[in-house]
Parts: sequence; structure tokens; C-alpha cells
Amino acid sequence: MVPTRHSSSMTFSSPSVQTQQTRETTLRPPASMSRILLSWHRLLGLSSQRPSWYEARLREELAERREAQTALQRLSETCDVFYILGRARHDGYPLRRAPAFSHRHPPVYAYMMSKYTLRWMFYQIAALLCGSPRFRQVREVVNPARDSKLREVAARHEIEPDKFERVCRCLRRVWPLLP
Repeated sequence: MVPTRHSSSMTFSSPSVQTQQTRETTLRPPASMSRILLSWHRLLGLSSQRPSWYEARLREELAERREAQTALQRLSETCDVFYILGRARHDGYPLRRAPAFSHRHPPVYAYMMSKYTLRWMFYQIAALLCGSPRFRQVREVVNPARDSKLREVAARHEIEPDKFERVCRCLRRVWPLLP
């Protein structure tokens, strides 16, 4: 038996229990997951931002995470926090250390990759349907459910805003977007 300290009392646990507790609290994402995330961020090919942009997004996402009411909202907001931490790290501006890997994280990573990849593809398809010859260079992941964002994306990529907004509204009816 190995003594372990819990709050103000001393308890005893077997080495296997202690090892399991240590694993749960100190694991980092497996190297294969880190490679997958690095490749995924490369695939998205989003432009780098200033460090202050990442910090502001992280503050926003953490606030939204705290306000989340339902399990789906918490999952979505947690995935947004993981996304901004990963994107900042990928772009060379690590904001803080990644959370310790836990058995609860695979669904967050799966949801994150699905959510942002679907958005990225949505914008490329919308640009293609608008006849943009540079549709593959449209690399965006902002929420396409917000009409104001559609005009910003169109302006950044020199696509006629009214047509882009019309195409996106039609595409939203059939495109599987995650909240």
C-alpha cells in the first residue's frame, strides 16, 4: 500500500489505483492525436492572426463556455476553447498549456474537427457555386449561420456579396452545420 494525501487526511491506496489516478490527471494528448491536429490545422490553412486576437477569442469562448446551459452547448463551447488553443499553438502563439488529456476529450476533438471542417467546406462550396475561380483559397471557419459574417467573408475573397449571401442561405438548408 502506498500512502496518498487527500485534502487534510491521509489515505492508503494500492499502486495500481495510484497509477490510474496519476494517468487520469497528467496525460497529454497522444502523439498521434497531436500529429492529426497539426495536419488538420494545415489542411484548414487559415491565416495567422495577431496574438491579441487569439487572447480575445479565448476570453470570449471561455465566457460562452461558462454560460452554456445544455450538454450540447457545453460540448460546442468546449470544442471552441480547444480549437482556439490548438490554432494559437499551431500558429506559434501558445496561449496556455493544453488541458490534461482525459477520457472525456475524444468526443470534444471529434466534434471540433467535424464542426470546423464542415464550415471550411461550406465556404469553399459556396464560393464555387458563386463562380469564384479561386474557391479553393476561401479558407474560413466563422459561423455561416450569421448573415453578417457572410458579407465579411465575401468581401475578403472578392465575391459579390448579395450573390454569396443568397447562395449561402440556400446551402444552409441542406448543409450539415454543427452549432
